[in-house]
Amino acid sequence: MLAKAWTLAIKGIDGLVVQVEADLCYKTPKLTIVGLPDTAIREAEHRVKTAVTNSGFYFPCQRILINLAPADFKKQGPQYDLPMSIAVLAASEQIPKDPLSNIAFIGEMALDGSLRPVKGIIAMVDAAYRNKIRKIVVPQENAEEAAICDQVEIYPMESLERTVKWLVAEITVPAYRPNSTNKVEAKETINYSEVVGQEYGKRAMLIAATGGHHCLMIGPPGSGKTMLARRITTILPTLTFHQALETSRIYSICGMIEPGHGLLQIPPFRSPHHTISNIGMAGGGSNPRPGELSLAHNGVLFLDEFAEFTRESLEVLRQPLESGYLIITRARESVTFPAQFLLIAAMNPCPCGYFGDTLHTCRCSMFSIERYLRKISGPLIDRFDLHLVVSRIKYQDLLSPINGMDSQTMQEAVKRGRAIQEKRFAGTGILTNSQMSPNLVKQYCTIDHHAEKLLNQAVHQKGLSARAYHKILKVSRTIADLEQSESIQPYHIAESIQYRGAVQVAHYNL
Repeated sequence: MLAKAWTLAIKGIDGLVVQVEADLCYKTPKLTIVGLPDTAIREAEHRVKTAVTNSGFYFPCQRILINLAPADFKKQGPQYDLPMSIAVLAASEQIPKDPLSNIAFIGEMALDGSLRPVKGIIAMVDAAYRNKIRKIVVPQENAEEAAICDQVEIYPMESLERTVKWLVAEITVPAYRPNSTNKVEAKETINYSEVVGQEYGKRAMLIAATGGHHCLMIGPPGSGKTMLARRITTILPTLTFHQALETSRIYSICGMIEPGHGLLQIPPFRSPHHTISNIGMAGGGSNPRPGELSLAHNGVLFLDEFAEFTRESLEVLRQPLESGYLIITRARESVTFPAQFLLIAAMNPCPCGYFGDTLHTCRCSMFSIERYLRKISGPLIDRFDLHLVVSRIKYQDLLSPINGMDSQTMQEAVKRGRAIQEKRFAGTGILTNSQMSPNLVKQYCTIDHHAEKLLNQAVHQKGLSARAYHKILKVSRTIADLEQSESIQPYHIAESIQYRGAVQVAHYNL
């Protein structure tokens, strides 16, 4: 007797539809699972047998063959427990087959038949919608996360027994409706008003947040680099629905969405330790999974102690900084991970941190300073839009009353600047000025003769590359947007040039 049930799988960050086929025949009792199952699925034999029996059903004493189709990609994870149990019960005629034609089943089972939450629900629901599956049974804890699409009916279940009773119409279970109060809200525990004596740095963070410009900060310990970086999410606008769906899908696959929560509403902030490997940074593994670059998608990636990261882990930044995505290639497959993030990096000017400081004497040799700075390649430094020298905070500034920009004021300015960019790039798929192509730079970053002369002088004196030239124009465009100016003025160019070349001077002119 043959029966079929639908379920869903994860490949990279995308969901795929999988058909579970169960066939029973009167031979020596044995359960065999085929279709490239991993260890977790092969071990499901014991979980399924015990869960079916403890749920009040009998497990057929026959030879059972379960096929997971299509069989050309590796199946991983415990979410196949429930669909395999349903297929076996249908093949043994304990439940009818007809209701299974347009329902997908997802869930790991405990030995008593209760359902446990699984990872990657958001991507699975998206795949079900694209493949015209309109009903999905999920564990109770995954209900809020699964309810992202109002075109797909979500039925949360606590156990295999309750699922079967619903299939045979013994009980009625309404489709789940998402709880609008279960949104992740920003926690206002930090504010730029706490940062004193660094108005120049706060101005740079404002420009970076408005135009999506990557920023590299260099300065002595305790100058406020980390404080500036960690508060940038307080001035970023909340995620759009499309951004929230993309980001939440990645976090769902990694199992980082708390039970009872739906889509992420605030931009993520990732700050990996400098001991991270290149695989941890970019993602990968035998079954490629997202790394820190993808976890920061549509948010902020903060790399503190930038020069302490290994060269291999830093070089993986070069592709996503330009393209906004990563391609992970393995022997079996190639997976594309989104990685469109705002990069904020902070570093000391030397190993001890006090090179050029007015109050502390640097104890590093010139050779050690040069070796320290050369850990970061020139092409990587060139990809930063803003180079910010963060100076030591004066004692008088620490005692002065707070009168600088706070996060609310800065966020309102960011929203106004983003609104101008949204109107400018409508229909192009571009969100911020930093994403402009050279053709768009020529179209939207026109400058007059005086500004052109100033820029030409900066390019020749600082030895800037063509990439740096375009980045200066992009930053100038953002500065003009903050002032709601239609044209780029010479003083916009001048301010943009100030954020360029300082790190190169420390890097090459020791």
